[in-house]
Amino acid sequence: MKPEETARNLIEAHNKLREKIRERWQRTLPFGEEIQDRWEKADFLGFGKGTSVYDSSYVYGDVTVGENTWIGPFTLLDGSGGLVIGSYCSVSAGVHIYTHDTVKWALSGGRAEYERSPVVIGDCCYIGPSTVISSGVKVGNRCVIGASSFVNRDVPDNTIVLGIPALKRGRVRVYDDGRVEFDYDD
Repeated sequence: MKPEETARNLIEAHNKLREKIRERWQRTLPFGEEIQDRWEKADFLGFGKGTSVYDSSYVYGDVTVGENTWIGPFTLLDGSGGLVIGSYCSVSAGVHIYTHDTVKWALSGGRAEYERSPVVIGDCCYIGPSTVISSGVKVGNRCVIGASSFVNRDVPDNTIVLGIPALKRGRVRVYDDGRVEFDYDD
């Protein structure tokens, strides 16, 4: 098949997929997202059952993800120092999670080694869009991390953090019947 034919076929497939997706979900996506199955990608990466990860997500190193976790578009999951994300988490668009740090390497002109330290995120966590989590951080279970936060220290269970750097702003309460309440600090 000639390159021009291949291009025409791809454009035709794109137009059909785009129309189908718009009709069904009222959205349009980049071509890669139209043809890639998010659940198959998660399965290929060895992530838990029911987990999905967008085609635009960068995943490298030793990354483990539990069941029924949603990893949004344009995320970066750096497992070069080891990364564990629990089950029933929502990792919003544009989240970057780093398990390595190159500050000392850069400042030393390459003489210092990269520093690596694992990140662990518990179960049932929400990580807001455009958040950055730095190496060595442990996020407990049932935590909320506000949008555009920079998390550079551990977050205890049932805690709401936000800001740059992320600071404790409240607590999460989850009841046996599934109700969720947020108690914000004054």
